[in-house]
Amino acid sequence: MDTFRAYLISRQDAQVRAAFTDMDRSQLDPGDVVVRIDYASINYKDALAATGKAPIIRRYPCVGGIDAAGTVESSNSPRFKPGDTVIVHSHGFGVSQHGGYAGLTRVPADWVNLVPPGLSALDAITIGVAGYTAGLAVELMEHNGLAPSRGKVVVNGASGGVASIAIDMLAQRGYEVVAATRKTNERDYLLGLGAAEVIDSASLSVGKRPLEAATWQGAVDSLGGQALADLIRTMQRDGVIASLGNAMGIEFTSTVLPFILRGVRLIGVNSDNEPPLRARLWERFATDLKPRHLAKIARVAPFEELPALIEEVAGGRIKGRTVIEMGARR
Repeated sequence: MDTFRAYLISRQDAQVRAAFTDMDRSQLDPGDVVVRIDYASINYKDALAATGKAPIIRRYPCVGGIDAAGTVESSNSPRFKPGDTVIVHSHGFGVSQHGGYAGLTRVPADWVNLVPPGLSALDAITIGVAGYTAGLAVELMEHNGLAPSRGKVVVNGASGGVASIAIDMLAQRGYEVVAATRKTNERDYLLGLGAAEVIDSASLSVGKRPLEAATWQGAVDSLGGQALADLIRTMQRDGVIASLGNAMGIEFTSTVLPFILRGVRLIGVNSDNEPPLRARLWERFATDLKPRHLAKIARVAPFEELPALIEEVAGGRIKGRTVIEMGARR
């Protein structure tokens, strides 16, 4: 494959544009591992990048797509060999270096993980960077005291990709998960992932006191902004919040009282991790953290539908994970 199709994001006169184009191997970025891409996905970050709605891209032009799964074609790293099924995500992938919306990519070895036995390439990309972030959140929360016996865990923005996988992972580990969403028409979908209850996210905004009724032992927050502020005030003693998104904004206002008087713990979740942590988490995704409902979470579409689906993701008109098939083999 010397020439391949790609979806390239460019900028001219401060205007961001994205379009299909043909590329060749000479245009690949430096790296240790060449991967033939079978699947990519559309994350909210990808949609913001391709539409220019946020300054995501750090180098123009850049092939979009912050995660991809495929097969190693060649490798200068002893950790990978031709024929390995791998997942690529995080760091500068699809942001400062060409990403997953292409037939081929070449990347540093530290951005690559083997897909463990028990997961297919389609499973891996359905998990993707969204599921990796969700899994890291669960690991960090449990390290800070989260346990099934201690009470309810709320997941907001519940129909989104990260939240869908977080619900699935938490439910299969025995937690009583409450899914909070504006899209209450997705109730059956969320219950099918294992949520014990589905509530309108508007109900989470209760009162204005620094401390409101202690309701949640844990929370997975993909919204930020006022939604995060509301969660902080309603956490139980020693409750833990994983902050992993900012769909409602990057700023919020709180007081120190929940942290001092209830010992609330607010944990940031960053997916740009080093190889040992990445490898351990990907092994867990094939074992004790394996989501049970990946087929329900994934919507698989061909490469040519990418532009239209990016608009849907940018407009919040999707649920779960949107997977792009790049001529893949299941």
